[in-house]
Amino acid sequence: MQNGSGSDGTGVSALQSLRFCWDRLSETAITHWQLGNKAEARQAMVHAADNRGEKSMWKNVLELNEQREPVHGSALALCDAIRKGADLRIGTAFRHNEHIDTTSQNSELIREHMDFRVTYLLDDRWVAGIETLRMPVALPDGFGPRASMSFFLYNQDGNQAIGRPYLDGQASATGGNTSAPKNDPSMPRMRMLSAADANTNAPSHHFIYAFDYYRFLVCDRWREALAHDNRGQVVSGSLDDLIAAVNEGREIKVGIRGLCDDLGDGPPHEVFVHIGPCYHYTQSKFLIGAANPLVRVRPAVPLLYRSRAWDFGWVTARTDGFVARWLCDPYTLQFAKSTARHAVRWFVDAPQRR
Repeated sequence: MQNGSGSDGTGVSALQSLRFCWDRLSETAITHWQLGNKAEARQAMVHAADNRGEKSMWKNVLELNEQREPVHGSALALCDAIRKGADLRIGTAFRHNEHIDTTSQNSELIREHMDFRVTYLLDDRWVAGIETLRMPVALPDGFGPRASMSFFLYNQDGNQAIGRPYLDGQASATGGNTSAPKNDPSMPRMRMLSAADANTNAPSHHFIYAFDYYRFLVCDRWREALAHDNRGQVVSGSLDDLIAAVNEGREIKVGIRGLCDDLGDGPPHEVFVHIGPCYHYTQSKFLIGAANPLVRVRPAVPLLYRSRAWDFGWVTARTDGFVARWLCDPYTLQFAKSTARHAVRWFVDAPQRR
């Protein structure tokens, strides 16, 4: 990848200036400058200046290069943001005929931005995110050949994984096997590191695809309103504050500590997920929040799928520490209900100040 340096000797310093002025300049301008497209970069800079009143709520807090080396921000900044409940998106770039169709003559650059609706903070020092709403996409025309979920998982160091529960009932339901990873010689940027349960309904893979870059973008719009232990004892904040925010129509998010403990030993962890409907019991004085779908994975650093060590489903959390779970076994697609108690932190979306 070119760095945009030219005979005028200003390429590197200009790129540095772009990075330090991230809030004022567009990501498009920076990308064009990196690729050596100076005219397009200047045009994007003008567009960014014209729209400088529209300050983005999203910030690039960590960027890795193709070798997964930090070139902007820090892992510490990413952990700090996720710890405060921030939303996560990750941007990458690749060529169509290197990643999508290696037989194609189309070398067009594709920039992808992924929405990680569930995030993990592991050992209070490591971030991972999981895409929970994605089905297989066959670019550029539609979807993949079989109905399934694409539970892509990204770690802060660029380690990637996918768990794929099929939804069409074609595969066998037995699990518990691992297999040697198979690398595709036509895709040199893809390095398969491990594979599990290849012939089951829930195969998974651990891999690294060498994208042009990895940009960890966060939206830090949340305020912690209440934290309680697994018996509902208040640690900080107040239930009244949380209920007032719910009554105002604010969006709610929770961080559930130890949610995946029953999947196996691992480091302390907190799982963050958005809440959909909320129910305030006005006389019993507690609040129930029904979470969006989530994926549970045995905690580890880095976070990876292992055979028989993950599932997916829904949970409801109560402000007295009670958590109800309706979880799906990805190998059989059978649902089971269970309950547990967890310490929970409740976040409300806070007004943005300009």
